[in-house]
Amino acid sequence: MQTISILGSTGSIGTQALQLVALHPERFRVVAMTGHRNRELFFEQVRTFRPEMAGLTEPIPMEEVPADLRFCRWVMGKEALHVAAAEIPADMVLVSVVGIAGLQSVMDALHANRQVLLANKEALVTGGHLVMDAARRIGKPLLPVDSEHSAIFQCLQGAAGNQPVKLLLTASGGPFRTWDKERIYNATRQEALNHPNWAMGAKITIDSASMFNKALEIIEARWLFDMAPEKIEVVVHPQSIIHSAVEFSDGAVIAQLGVPDMRVPIQYAMSYPERLPTGSKPLDLFALGQLTFERGDEVRFPALRIVKECLNAGGASCTILNGANEAAVAAFLGGEIPFGGITRLVEGALEKLGPMPASNLDDIFHADQEARRIVAELLPAIRK
Repeated sequence: MQTISILGSTGSIGTQALQLVALHPERFRVVAMTGHRNRELFFEQVRTFRPEMAGLTEPIPMEEVPADLRFCRWVMGKEALHVAAAEIPADMVLVSVVGIAGLQSVMDALHANRQVLLANKEALVTGGHLVMDAARRIGKPLLPVDSEHSAIFQCLQGAAGNQPVKLLLTASGGPFRTWDKERIYNATRQEALNHPNWAMGAKITIDSASMFNKALEIIEARWLFDMAPEKIEVVVHPQSIIHSAVEFSDGAVIAQLGVPDMRVPIQYAMSYPERLPTGSKPLDLFALGQLTFERGDEVRFPALRIVKECLNAGGASCTILNGANEAAVAAFLGGEIPFGGITRLVEGALEKLGPMPASNLDDIFHADQEARRIVAELLPAIRK
């Protein structure tokens, strides 16, 4: 029996992780869980899984917690993340909270010698060097939950120490894969949230439409697999069957395939190195018929160009990219800016702030705050 803390249990990854716990009750027990503002769902989760600790990062008075749920320790606010990540004894911690808050949670879990299952992009995007140093110190690999990074991680299991020469990071292309630049710029909220293959949260779905999601994944892959950015290639693959691939020096390419189902990479991280049933449908290649591939278009999707510039610039550039994108996506979802305004705001923040240090967590959080401040300043000029 393995114990698990789930940070972000009410989100897309968290709810699917709980489905897998329920599927394998003899293998996993939830000891801590945190939610954000979906309190009714969270209450039901606590009622079902009966953790030792529960908390909402958007605090509520204890009198609003149902009486039948007061059997466990409750922690409110940001402190809930720290307690769940580091104070409650657990074999593993699934960090699936959205945003830069995940960086502190990952560091807290690593400093407490926990096995981290990483579903939060921002931790590596903003603090990759700090996170990987902490993971090396405790001698435990970060287990990626992103489908693409999980695929690469799985491909490398049979590498016997052979270093890959290239990582092929696949992308669905999102809902705007075939749209022209002007149409993309003026896309509506509803259009951007209509992902063709994956069911995800709103923020990551918007990032998929702009391909900032893939930009962030390039940064993650750079740190997770210690690869030079120029050796990471984005391959647009509309069917989302090949989740990523690895090329070796002898020309061999190993890929991981499967139907688009996040339960597979979540379960692999939870049970690593074992594989357990997930309830996912088997892949039927005959029904599929064919797989297609395209190059990423940096003109229609500037995020693919911007990320290269940030990686080359170093310092806190990737943190600025991430913070500005988060703020810009929030503005788009709130109806304040056109879809194309997201890229304009990110580029504006990078241009205004220039190089900034990223030697510690304080530097990173400062750069993130500055990026958001600049986006707020630039918003009036870009509003609809």
